[in-house]
Amino acid sequence: MRTPSAVTVMAEATGAKRKREGAEESAEPPGGGGGGGSFPLAELCVRRVLRESARDKAIFLHGQVNEASGDAKDAVVILEKTPFQEESISDLLKKHTRLKLQMSNDIYSTYHLYPPPQLSEIKTTVVYPATEKHLQKYLRQEVYLIRETGEDYKNITLPFIQSQSFSIQWVYNILEKTAEADRIIHENPDSSNGFVLIPDFKWNQKQLDDLYLIAICHRRGIKSLRDLTAEHLPLLRNILQEGKEAILKRFGVAGSQLRIYLHYQPSYFHLHVHFTALSYDAPGCSVERAHLLSDVIDNLELDPQYYQKHTLTFALRADEALLKKFQEAGKA
Repeated sequence: MRTPSAVTVMAEATGAKRKREGAEESAEPPGGGGGGGSFPLAELCVRRVLRESARDKAIFLHGQVNEASGDAKDAVVILEKTPFQEESISDLLKKHTRLKLQMSNDIYSTYHLYPPPQLSEIKTTVVYPATEKHLQKYLRQEVYLIRETGEDYKNITLPFIQSQSFSIQWVYNILEKTAEADRIIHENPDSSNGFVLIPDFKWNQKQLDDLYLIAICHRRGIKSLRDLTAEHLPLLRNILQEGKEAILKRFGVAGSQLRIYLHYQPSYFHLHVHFTALSYDAPGCSVERAHLLSDVIDNLELDPQYYQKHTLTFALRADEALLKKFQEAGKA
Protein backbone atom coordinates (compact mmCIF):
# COMPACT_ATOMS: atom_id res chain seq x y z
CA MET A 1 0.00 0.00 0.00
CA ARG A 2 1.27 3.38 -0.86
CA THR A 3 0.65 6.51 1.15
CA PRO A 4 1.41 10.16 0.29
CA SER A 5 3.74 10.81 3.19
CA ALA A 6 6.47 8.20 3.04
CA VAL A 7 10.12 8.90 2.35
CA THR A 8 12.04 5.84 1.18
CA VAL A 9 15.69 5.70 2.18
CA MET A 10 18.32 2.99 2.18
CA ALA A 11 20.39 2.07 5.20
CA GLU A 12 23.34 -0.25 5.58
CA ALA A 13 23.55 -2.59 8.53
CA THR A 14 26.80 -3.21 10.28
CA GLY A 15 28.06 -6.74 10.90
CA ALA A 16 27.33 -6.45 14.59
CA LYS A 17 24.12 -7.74 16.05
CA ARG A 18 21.58 -4.90 16.05
CA LYS A 19 18.54 -4.02 18.06
CA ARG A 20 15.22 -4.92 16.46
CA GLU A 21 15.02 -2.25 13.80
CA GLY A 22 14.00 -4.13 10.63
CA ALA A 23 10.59 -3.81 9.00
CA GLU A 24 8.31 -4.85 6.22
CA GLU A 25 8.28 -2.44 3.31
CA SER A 26 5.07 -0.64 2.50
CA ALA A 27 4.16 0.16 -1.02
CA GLU A 28 4.17 3.80 -0.32
CA PRO A 29 5.55 6.66 -2.35
CA PRO A 30 8.06 9.37 -1.53
CA GLY A 31 7.04 12.92 -0.91
CA GLY A 32 4.66 14.68 1.48
CA GLY A 33 5.47 15.46 5.09
CA GLY A 34 9.11 14.46 4.91
CA GLY A 35 9.86 17.54 2.84
CA GLY A 36 12.14 15.67 0.46
CA GLY A 37 15.25 16.02 2.67
CA SER A 38 17.22 13.31 4.39
CA PHE A 39 15.47 11.77 7.36
CA PRO A 40 17.51 12.23 10.61
CA LEU A 41 17.68 8.52 11.42
CA ALA A 42 20.38 8.98 14.07
CA GLU A 43 18.07 11.32 16.00
CA LEU A 44 15.18 8.88 16.06
CA CYS A 45 14.08 7.77 19.52
CA VAL A 46 12.31 4.41 19.29
CA ARG A 47 9.12 4.36 21.36
CA ARG A 48 7.71 0.92 20.57
CA VAL A 49 7.61 -1.95 18.12
CA LEU A 50 4.33 -1.73 16.23
CA ARG A 51 4.62 -5.07 14.47
CA GLU A 52 7.24 -7.54 13.34
CA SER A 53 7.42 -10.47 10.97
CA ALA A 54 10.02 -13.21 11.40
CA ARG A 55 9.00 -14.74 8.07
CA ASP A 56 9.45 -11.48 6.15
CA LYS A 57 12.54 -10.44 8.17
CA ALA A 58 10.84 -7.13 8.88
CA ILE A 59 9.78 -4.84 11.70
CA PHE A 60 7.65 -1.69 12.09
CA LEU A 61 8.76 0.93 14.61
CA HIS A 62 7.10 3.93 16.19
CA GLY A 63 9.73 6.59 16.85
CA GLN A 64 9.97 10.30 17.57
CA VAL A 65 12.32 13.01 16.34
CA ASN A 66 12.94 16.13 18.39
CA GLU A 67 13.00 19.24 16.21
CA ALA A 68 14.88 22.47 16.83
CA SER A 69 11.70 24.00 18.27
CA GLY A 70 11.67 21.32 20.94
CA ASP A 71 8.59 19.62 19.53
CA ALA A 72 8.71 15.85 19.06
CA LYS A 73 7.21 14.53 15.84
CA ASP A 74 6.11 10.94 15.38
CA ALA A 75 7.57 8.71 12.68
CA VAL A 76 6.97 5.20 11.44
CA VAL A 77 10.19 3.48 10.41
CA ILE A 78 9.91 0.24 8.48
CA LEU A 79 13.03 -1.85 7.97
CA GLU A 80 13.24 -4.91 5.78
CA LYS A 81 16.09 -7.27 4.96
CA THR A 82 16.70 -7.11 1.21
CA PRO A 83 16.70 -10.30 -0.90
CA PHE A 84 19.94 -12.00 -1.86
CA GLN A 85 21.28 -10.98 -5.26
CA GLU A 86 22.88 -13.67 -7.38
CA GLU A 87 25.67 -11.43 -8.62
CA SER A 88 26.72 -10.67 -5.01
CA ILE A 89 26.94 -14.24 -3.74
CA SER A 90 30.59 -14.73 -4.66
CA ASP A 91 31.54 -11.53 -2.80
CA LEU A 92 29.41 -12.60 0.15
CA LEU A 93 31.38 -15.82 0.52
CA LYS A 94 34.86 -14.34 0.18
CA LYS A 95 37.43 -14.42 2.97
CA HIS A 96 36.62 -10.96 4.28
CA THR A 97 33.17 -12.23 5.36
CA ARG A 98 33.35 -13.39 8.98
CA LEU A 99 31.91 -16.80 9.86
CA LYS A 100 31.29 -17.75 13.51
CA LEU A 101 30.50 -21.34 14.41
CA GLN A 102 27.32 -21.79 16.49
CA MET A 103 26.84 -25.56 16.54
CA SER A 104 28.39 -28.66 15.00
CA ASN A 105 27.02 -32.22 15.00
CA ASP A 106 28.42 -34.82 12.64
CA ILE A 107 27.97 -33.48 9.07
CA TYR A 108 25.69 -30.62 10.20
CA SER A 109 26.81 -27.23 11.42
CA THR A 110 25.31 -23.75 11.78
CA TYR A 111 27.10 -20.41 11.69
CA HIS A 112 26.54 -16.73 12.08
CA LEU A 113 27.78 -15.05 8.92
CA TYR A 114 28.77 -11.38 9.20
CA PRO A 115 28.97 -9.83 5.73
CA PRO A 116 30.77 -6.58 4.94
CA PRO A 117 28.66 -3.39 5.16
CA GLN A 118 28.23 -3.03 1.41
CA LEU A 119 26.46 -6.41 1.35
CA SER A 120 24.34 -5.76 4.45
CA GLU A 121 21.82 -3.35 3.00
CA ILE A 122 18.49 -2.88 4.76
CA LYS A 123 15.65 -1.25 2.92
CA THR A 124 14.05 1.42 5.06
CA THR A 125 10.75 3.24 4.59
CA VAL A 126 9.96 6.32 6.66
CA VAL A 127 6.56 7.91 7.22
CA TYR A 128 7.31 11.31 8.73
CA PRO A 129 5.63 13.21 10.24
CA ALA A 130 3.30 10.33 11.07
CA THR A 131 -0.26 10.76 12.31
CA GLU A 132 -2.13 8.58 14.75
CA LYS A 133 -3.80 6.94 11.74
CA HIS A 134 -0.39 5.91 10.42
CA LEU A 135 0.56 4.42 13.78
CA GLN A 136 -2.69 2.48 13.99
CA LYS A 137 -2.29 1.31 10.40
CA TYR A 138 1.00 -0.45 11.17
CA LEU A 139 0.09 -1.64 14.67
CA ARG A 140 -0.59 -5.36 14.89
CA GLN A 141 -4.35 -5.87 15.04
CA GLU A 142 -6.85 -8.71 15.08
CA VAL A 143 -8.38 -9.16 11.62
CA TYR A 144 -11.99 -9.98 10.71
CA LEU A 145 -13.56 -11.12 7.44
CA ILE A 146 -16.45 -9.09 6.03
CA ARG A 147 -18.86 -10.35 3.36
CA GLU A 148 -20.07 -7.21 1.63
CA THR A 149 -23.16 -7.47 -0.58
CA GLY A 150 -23.86 -4.94 -3.30
CA GLU A 151 -26.39 -3.28 -0.97
CA ASP A 152 -23.86 -3.23 1.85
CA TYR A 153 -21.48 -1.37 -0.42
CA LYS A 154 -24.11 1.25 -1.28
CA ASN A 155 -25.42 1.65 2.26
CA ILE A 156 -22.27 1.22 4.40
CA THR A 157 -18.97 1.22 2.53
CA LEU A 158 -19.57 3.92 -0.09
CA PRO A 159 -20.91 6.52 2.39
CA PHE A 160 -17.95 5.77 4.63
CA ILE A 161 -15.47 6.25 1.76
CA GLN A 162 -17.15 9.50 0.76
CA SER A 163 -16.95 10.79 4.33
CA GLN A 164 -13.20 10.28 4.53
CA SER A 165 -10.48 12.60 3.27
CA PHE A 166 -8.18 10.17 1.47
CA SER A 167 -5.47 12.16 -0.29
CA ILE A 168 -4.27 10.62 -3.56
CA GLN A 169 -2.41 13.66 -4.86
CA TRP A 170 0.70 11.50 -5.15
CA VAL A 171 -1.19 9.38 -7.71
CA TYR A 172 -2.01 12.46 -9.77
CA ASN A 173 1.64 13.55 -9.50
CA ILE A 174 2.67 10.30 -11.20
CA LEU A 175 0.00 10.56 -13.89
CA GLU A 176 0.90 14.21 -14.57
CA LYS A 177 4.63 13.37 -14.46
CA THR A 178 5.45 15.90 -11.78
CA ALA A 179 6.91 13.02 -9.72
CA GLU A 180 8.51 9.65 -10.53
CA ALA A 181 8.40 10.28 -14.29
CA ASP A 182 11.79 8.61 -14.71
CA ARG A 183 10.43 5.41 -13.15
CA ILE A 184 7.61 4.86 -15.66
CA ILE A 185 8.14 1.57 -17.52
CA HIS A 186 5.27 1.98 -19.99
CA GLU A 187 2.45 4.40 -20.70
CA ASN A 188 -0.71 4.36 -22.75
CA PRO A 189 -1.64 8.07 -22.70
CA ASP A 190 -5.31 7.66 -23.61
CA SER A 191 -7.36 9.61 -21.06
CA SER A 192 -10.12 6.97 -20.86
CA ASN A 193 -8.43 3.65 -21.56
CA GLY A 194 -4.78 4.42 -20.82
CA PHE A 195 -2.48 3.88 -17.85
CA VAL A 196 1.07 4.12 -16.59
CA LEU A 197 3.11 1.12 -15.44
CA ILE A 198 5.59 1.82 -12.67
CA PRO A 199 7.67 -0.32 -10.26
CA ASP A 200 6.24 -0.63 -6.79
CA PHE A 201 8.53 0.45 -3.97
CA LYS A 202 8.47 -3.09 -2.60
CA TRP A 203 10.73 -4.02 -5.51
CA ASN A 204 14.29 -2.73 -5.73
CA GLN A 205 14.51 -3.81 -9.42
CA LYS A 206 17.71 -5.76 -8.70
CA GLN A 207 16.25 -9.27 -9.10
CA LEU A 208 13.21 -10.77 -10.77
CA ASP A 209 12.15 -13.15 -8.00
CA ASP A 210 10.15 -10.41 -6.28
CA LEU A 211 9.18 -8.40 -9.37
CA TYR A 212 6.38 -5.97 -8.49
CA LEU A 213 4.85 -3.26 -10.68
CA ILE A 214 1.66 -1.21 -10.52
CA ALA A 215 -0.54 -0.07 -13.42
CA ILE A 216 -2.36 3.17 -12.56
CA CYS A 217 -5.19 4.18 -14.88
CA HIS A 218 -5.35 7.71 -16.27
CA ARG A 219 -9.11 7.88 -15.93
CA ARG A 220 -10.24 9.44 -12.68
CA GLY A 221 -13.33 8.58 -10.70
CA ILE A 222 -12.94 4.79 -10.73
CA LYS A 223 -12.44 4.12 -7.05
CA SER A 224 -12.27 0.35 -6.93
CA LEU A 225 -13.52 -2.97 -8.24
CA ARG A 226 -17.04 -1.95 -7.21
CA ASP A 227 -17.14 0.83 -9.84
CA LEU A 228 -16.21 -1.41 -12.77
CA THR A 229 -18.76 -2.19 -15.49
CA ALA A 230 -18.54 -3.46 -19.07
CA GLU A 231 -17.77 0.15 -20.04
CA HIS A 232 -14.31 -0.31 -18.53
CA LEU A 233 -13.42 -3.50 -20.42
CA PRO A 234 -11.23 -1.69 -23.02
CA LEU A 235 -9.21 -0.16 -20.17
CA LEU A 236 -8.82 -3.48 -18.35
CA ARG A 237 -7.85 -5.31 -21.52
CA ASN A 238 -5.24 -2.65 -22.30
CA ILE A 239 -3.73 -3.01 -18.86
CA LEU A 240 -3.65 -6.79 -19.10
CA GLN A 241 -2.19 -7.00 -22.61
CA GLU A 242 0.12 -3.98 -22.71
CA GLY A 243 1.31 -4.57 -19.15
CA LYS A 244 2.39 -8.13 -19.97
CA GLU A 245 4.08 -6.99 -23.19
CA ALA A 246 5.98 -4.17 -21.45
CA ILE A 247 7.22 -6.47 -18.68
CA LEU A 248 8.31 -9.12 -21.18
CA LYS A 249 10.17 -6.52 -23.23
CA ARG A 250 11.87 -4.80 -20.27
CA PHE A 251 12.45 -7.66 -17.85
CA GLY A 252 12.07 -10.84 -19.92
CA VAL A 253 9.30 -12.21 -17.71
CA ALA A 254 6.44 -13.86 -19.60
CA GLY A 255 2.80 -13.16 -18.82
CA SER A 256 2.35 -16.78 -17.72
CA GLN A 257 4.84 -16.06 -14.92
CA LEU A 258 2.94 -13.04 -13.61
CA ARG A 259 0.19 -12.69 -11.03
CA ILE A 260 -1.98 -9.77 -12.25
CA TYR A 261 -4.70 -8.67 -9.85
CA LEU A 262 -6.71 -5.93 -8.15
CA HIS A 263 -7.17 -5.52 -4.42
CA TYR A 264 -10.55 -5.24 -2.76
CA GLN A 265 -10.58 -3.27 -0.72
CA PRO A 266 -7.73 -1.28 -2.24
CA SER A 267 -5.21 0.68 -0.22
CA TYR A 268 -6.11 3.88 -2.11
CA PHE A 269 -9.23 4.70 -4.07
CA HIS A 270 -7.99 5.18 -7.62
CA LEU A 271 -8.11 2.15 -9.87
CA HIS A 272 -4.77 0.35 -10.10
CA VAL A 273 -3.61 -3.17 -10.94
CA HIS A 274 -0.77 -5.17 -9.38
CA PHE A 275 1.76 -7.15 -11.45
CA THR A 276 3.93 -9.50 -9.37
CA ALA A 277 6.16 -12.45 -10.09
CA LEU A 278 4.11 -15.63 -9.73
CA SER A 279 6.81 -17.12 -7.49
CA TYR A 280 6.70 -14.11 -5.14
CA ASP A 281 4.44 -14.33 -2.10
CA ALA A 282 3.56 -10.64 -2.34
CA PRO A 283 1.77 -8.86 0.51
CA GLY A 284 -1.93 -8.70 -0.27
CA CYS A 285 -2.03 -11.57 -2.77
CA SER A 286 -4.15 -13.73 -0.44
CA VAL A 287 -7.50 -15.07 -1.60
CA GLU A 288 -9.56 -12.73 0.59
CA ARG A 289 -8.12 -9.64 -1.07
CA ALA A 290 -6.71 -10.33 -4.54
CA HIS A 291 -8.94 -10.60 -7.64
CA LEU A 292 -7.20 -11.79 -10.82
CA LEU A 293 -7.60 -9.25 -13.61
CA SER A 294 -8.39 -11.98 -16.13
CA ASP A 295 -11.25 -13.18 -13.88
CA VAL A 296 -12.52 -9.61 -13.49
CA ILE A 297 -12.63 -9.23 -17.27
CA ASP A 298 -14.44 -12.58 -17.65
CA ASN A 299 -17.00 -11.64 -14.99
CA LEU A 300 -17.77 -8.30 -16.65
CA GLU A 301 -18.13 -10.01 -20.03
CA LEU A 302 -20.69 -12.37 -18.48
CA ASP A 303 -22.53 -9.65 -16.53
CA PRO A 304 -21.83 -5.93 -17.11
CA GLN A 305 -23.06 -5.15 -13.56
CA TYR A 306 -21.27 -8.06 -11.86
CA TYR A 307 -19.34 -5.97 -9.34
CA GLN A 308 -22.35 -3.84 -8.45
CA LYS A 309 -24.29 -6.97 -7.40
CA HIS A 310 -21.77 -9.61 -6.32
CA THR A 311 -20.90 -10.26 -2.68
CA LEU A 312 -17.21 -9.55 -2.04
CA THR A 313 -15.18 -10.75 0.93
CA PHE A 314 -12.39 -8.72 2.49
CA ALA A 315 -10.57 -8.36 5.79
CA LEU A 316 -10.69 -5.43 8.20
CA ARG A 317 -8.50 -4.77 11.23
CA ALA A 318 -10.14 -4.47 14.63
CA ASP A 319 -9.39 -0.75 14.90
CA GLU A 320 -10.78 0.23 11.50
CA ALA A 321 -13.76 2.56 11.53
CA LEU A 322 -15.40 0.71 8.64
CA LEU A 323 -15.55 -2.48 10.74
CA LYS A 324 -17.48 -0.52 13.37
CA LYS A 325 -19.91 0.62 10.67
CA PHE A 326 -20.54 -2.99 9.65
CA GLN A 327 -20.92 -4.01 13.29
CA GLU A 328 -23.43 -1.21 13.93
CA ALA A 329 -25.42 -2.42 10.92
CA GLY A 330 -25.40 -5.97 12.27
CA LYS A 331 -23.27 -7.17 9.38
CA ALA A 332 -20.15 -8.24 11.31
